[in-house]
Parts: sequence; structure tokens; C-alpha cells
Amino acid sequence: MARDSPYEDDDHENLIHQNKDKSASFRIEELQSPIRRRFSKGHYLFAAIVTVISLVATIYLFFSSKICDTTSDRIKESQLRALYLLNKQRSSLFDLWNHTFGTSNNITAVRFDQIKASLLDQITLNRHIKDTLLSTENGTVSVPIVNGSEICRKIDPKSSKRRTIEWKPDPNKFLFAICLSGQMSNHLICLEKHMFFAAVLNRVLVIPGSKFDYQYNLVLDIDHINECIGRKTVISFENFMELKKNHARIDKFICYFSIPLPCYTDEDHLKKLKSLGISMGKVETAWKSEDIENPSPKTVKDVEGKFGTKEDVIAIGDVFFANVEKDWVLQPRGPIAHKCKILIEPSKLILLTAQRFIQTFLGSGFVALHFRRHGFLKFCNAKKPSCFYPIPQAADCIRQMVEKANTSVIYLSTDAAESETSLLQSMLVMNGKTIPLVKRPPRDSAEKWDSLLYRHGLDGDDQVEAMLDKTICAMASVFIGAPGSTFTEDILRLRKGWETASSCDEYLCHGEEPNFIAGDE
Repeated sequence: MARDSPYEDDDHENLIHQNKDKSASFRIEELQSPIRRRFSKGHYLFAAIVTVISLVATIYLFFSSKICDTTSDRIKESQLRALYLLNKQRSSLFDLWNHTFGTSNNITAVRFDQIKASLLDQITLNRHIKDTLLSTENGTVSVPIVNGSEICRKIDPKSSKRRTIEWKPDPNKFLFAICLSGQMSNHLICLEKHMFFAAVLNRVLVIPGSKFDYQYNLVLDIDHINECIGRKTVISFENFMELKKNHARIDKFICYFSIPLPCYTDEDHLKKLKSLGISMGKVETAWKSEDIENPSPKTVKDVEGKFGTKEDVIAIGDVFFANVEKDWVLQPRGPIAHKCKILIEPSKLILLTAQRFIQTFLGSGFVALHFRRHGFLKFCNAKKPSCFYPIPQAADCIRQMVEKANTSVIYLSTDAAESETSLLQSMLVMNGKTIPLVKRPPRDSAEKWDSLLYRHGLDGDDQVEAMLDKTICAMASVFIGAPGSTFTEDILRLRKGWETASSCDEYLCHGEEPNFIAGDE
């Protein structure tokens, strides 16, 4: 994956305290310090509780054997109930462990070893019972447990009605998109908002070219947008210049934000536009005090009032941070009426390459992890609590998600150093087996999964590589994202549009379903 724009670390900035591990922490090694205390009555009671729990688990194993003879793909309600209770048993065991040993000051080394062995036996037995319940005559049924009785199911996008706007542009009126903040993920969000503005203003959207912005046609299927809407709504910069015979003029250049810089542009960007054969008048601002740090909510009427004009060509920028009809714009499948699942999607070459990579290395059921590290430490440490997690804590959260998703492989999309990913891999062990972290390998002529990109000269392009990462993550059974990252946000947009979003999708170590957040790249 392409590295995001780095933040320079402040060598003199004070370190913040590490996050307190929110997960059930099973810290055996921390208990190895010399313990030479007497065993209290409370611990005998604890041992008795463990014995009772063991008996209950055995009873469930007996009854589960009576209902696991079926080869049906549907798991019986009694099995789900048993799994739910086993999950409760497991949580109780961990809670008892932490409560008893975390606060105990009266235990002998001998009794410590006995209780530790007993608890380990019960936790191991718990896992064996779950494996038994999830197995059938033909193999293992993939039914991970969420909140007791739910499973990692696909989210039904039809459960809520979309609010849409028809995009019927005047073919002679154009909106020139200005997207300059951040890297590609930010620009794609900005571009999607520009599409909404163009629909409101009844204009054709001009997508910037590579000499002023990214080369969008390398990563996006631009024709797909027009096909989905059923008319010409977007046009490339090159085609726009052909229409204007290479002497285009922006009649009105309006900045959405005025703070910290109008349009988030500087003189160099304006000079680039002029060097491309585009003339323009004075740059204006729609609102004199609109700040990217605190964007005020705006409505369609605000957009029409500030940007509605009879001029043929207008430019609006930068709208990445704009807070316009947020609930409407951030709907799954977007705010514009169309006949496809999603309007802005990767190019066909990237889609095919992603499918071939999954077929070669991952298979149909895998967890995708966007593990953002580079330049993220300072960004996360500004938040309370920090969203930058130490490797051991991250590994613990990932293990829990893999167990919940009932999968055996993780696709890793990361900009982390090898030292970090190697440590992470060494700590991802469950039931004595390593959970493999799969990254895209370097180009190898013996492998054919990426041959399409190679033949079209796209291998090694940073933006193509980043979009390929997003596409693979969007096709996963379950996705774990980086909170505050627009790279993650773009993946979520694809997952919701393609209807691949799962009820188990969550931010790393947050334990909640991700929502769209305009944040750092």
C-alpha cells in the first residue's frame, strides 16, 4: 500500500500513556513474579466455582453431541444457545482470572500453580466444545458468534430507504473540481462531494487531470459513472479541453473555505492551471469565515445560493472538509440516483487483479486488516484516548476478531515497518496455530495474478497499489479498519456499496462498527 503523507515526529513531544487494554486480558506471564503467600478461603471458593463451571461445560458437550448429527447447513437454535452460554463461560473465566490474581495478596506458589492449571484446562475445554458444536459430518460450519446469539452476517442495505437526487446536467454548463487536501483517499471523498454539488447545480463535472491532480482514470472507472446514471455527467479534463479547443476559461472560481487558505490552494496550484491553457478571473470565497477545522452544516439551499450562477464554467474547491447534507451524502451507494451498486468504483483492471489475488492467496473467507502506522502516531496521540495501539494490544484485538469471524487467514494492508509486522505475526497464534498475515508480494514473473497490471504498465504505481489494497479489503468477509483514516473510510464506502459489509466490521480495538469519519489519510 502506498505510504501516506508523513507527519514529522516532534522529538521533544511528551509521550502519552499507552491505552488500557479494553479486551479480556489473559496475563499469565505477569503472574510469574515470586509469590509466597498463603491461600485464602476466597480462593477455595474460586476453585469450587471452576469445578462447577467445568461440570456445566461437560453437560453442554453431552447435549451438543445429540444435535450435531445433522449435515444441514443451518445450525439449530439449541446449538446457538449452547455457543452463547459457552461464550459467557469463557468471559466469566477470564473475569475470574483477572479479578482473583490481579488483586490477590494471599496465595501460595503451590496453590497458584494448581489454580492456574485448572483454569487453563477449562479455557482449553471451552474451545474444544465450541469446535465440536461448530462441526458437522462434512466439516466445519462457519458461524462466528457476535453478542451471544448473532453471527457475522452481511448488512442488508435495503433495510433503509435512500434519499436521492437526479443528476440531469445542462451539457453546456461545467463544474471544475478542485481537490488538493491530503492524498488519494481524501481526493476521492472530495470528488464524490463534487458530484453531489454538480447534481444540485445541474452541471457536468470536469475531473482534473494528472498535471494538476491525480490521474484518476488509472484507478477509477469513469465511464462506469456515466453508464450508471444513464447520461453524460462526468468528463475528463482532456475531453473538456478538446471541447474548449485548448483555450478554456473558468468564469467563476469560488472557494468553499476561506481559512486557513482560500480553496486550500496557493499560487503554485493556480499557476499550474494557467499553464494548462486555462484562464480565470479573481478567486472568490463563498463564506468569509468558513474554517476547515470547524465546518458549519450547510444545506442544498446554501449550495444553490452561493454557487448557483449562469456562467458556463465554474470551479469550486476544496470541498473535502465540507459539511453539506451529511446524512444524505454519506448514505450507502451515495446521494445520487443511479442503477448500479456504487458510482465511484475501481477500474476493471484493478477489480480483476484483486479477484485473482484473492483466488490465489486468500480464498473466499478472510479477514482484511488496515493496519495504519506510518505518520499515524502523532495524529492518534492527539486524540483522547489515542488510536495508536502497541503491537501486543493490537495482536490481542485481532485474535479476538479472527475467532469471532471463524477464519484462518488475514489480509494485511499496512504501511508499517517490517519490524512491526514481524512482531505482530509472531503474536498471532490461536489454539497453537499461527494465523498467517498475507501481504501482496513483490512482482514475480512466475505469478500471473497481477499480469494485467504489468501488461498495461500499471505495476508499481503508488495510487494503483493503494486502490488495489482497498479493493481486496472491500471484498473481505470481515474488515478491521484504522479509526480516523480516510483510507479506511474509502474501504467502508466500497463495502457498503458492494453489499459486502459485515455486522462484525469494526475499528481495531474499538469493538464497534465503523462509521464514516472525515479524518487523516
